[in-house]
Amino acid sequence: MGGNSKGGTQSCFQLPGAHSKYRLGNECEQWSELALEQGIKFTDGSTLSAMVMGGFYNPYGHTPKFKDSNEHGGGRSRIQQMFIKWANMPILNGGNFWLGRRYYKRNDIHMTDFYYWNQSATGFGIDEVPIGYLRYSYVFSRKDNYDQEPYINRHDFNVAGFKTNPGGEVEVGLSYIQKPDSSNSHNGWAISAQHKQLDVLGTGTNTFALQYGRGPGTGLGYTGDPTLGESNKSWRLVEHMVWQITPRFSGQLQVVYQKDIRTDGDDQRWLSTGIRPIYAFTEHFKLQGEIGRDQIKAPDGTRKLTKFTIAPTWAFGGMDFWARPELRLYYTYASWNKAAQRAADVSHPDTALSSTGEFGTDRHGSNFGVQFEYWWK
Repeated sequence: MGGNSKGGTQSCFQLPGAHSKYRLGNECEQWSELALEQGIKFTDGSTLSAMVMGGFYNPYGHTPKFKDSNEHGGGRSRIQQMFIKWANMPILNGGNFWLGRRYYKRNDIHMTDFYYWNQSATGFGIDEVPIGYLRYSYVFSRKDNYDQEPYINRHDFNVAGFKTNPGGEVEVGLSYIQKPDSSNSHNGWAISAQHKQLDVLGTGTNTFALQYGRGPGTGLGYTGDPTLGESNKSWRLVEHMVWQITPRFSGQLQVVYQKDIRTDGDDQRWLSTGIRPIYAFTEHFKLQGEIGRDQIKAPDGTRKLTKFTIAPTWAFGGMDFWARPELRLYYTYASWNKAAQRAADVSHPDTALSSTGEFGTDRHGSNFGVQFEYWWK
């Protein structure tokens, strides 16, 4: 729960056109998931399992309702995952087969909750089949995100296991999106390549990814607009790192650059840079800070947003970056320019950056509150 410096409910800061926002002290919703899974192990070593997961989302300032009321600004409940999986199949040389709706190959940046390469879908997949030193995967899907309309056939091919150096591995993927059965629609495609490096700055990890797409493939990690033709293209560079230099000092940083070229002239360049350093003074008390800057160069001007958060944290799970649960008190301050406010007035009225939002015509504002985050398996 949280409030803002104008006396109202917390209003979060996200630059119009940006695919994510810096989330520490900047989340204006409650989110929960609960999953149940049951498996049977066979004598050949394979396992057949079924999983179902429900999810509940509700933004601040709304009475929770266990139905989809998103069109009115309210929350929703949904079956996030429901699938069967046959793992370690001898016929697939130890690979896996799944069918249903599931989270799959979700590559994200934790500090912004940005799923830049995400093959979650409703469909079926042949997963991580080892041939030689490489692992091969294929997914056929009809719907890969909550907002996708209409249903579209999509094919994802992945190859992982390219060893580049000690602790380093490359994975590559191709997505082909078939033209849907609707007017003014097109085929599309996207390619992604990602290098992951272990044991960076202590026990940390570093990830570097490049993505390129055309037509509906300009959604990159998702199925994009099917009305976009082959001449529309997007490419993205992603660099993010989690460090754990000492047991007490950890954190994360990110750099994202994306360029969109559109035949209608609505080109856009998005640059996002941020860092979240964390220091644990004791086993159960941390001090976290986060500063993030988003900038978008668009035909209507260059939009800019800078956000800063300080968060004293009670860490019940320990000092590690990923240790949970955490209870955080936070203060967040943000400032933005006129171009960002104009864009918000057009595309996202009544949000934090718009002149009709909580902060009015001011181009700065602050939030404060408390947050509890917990995950377990």
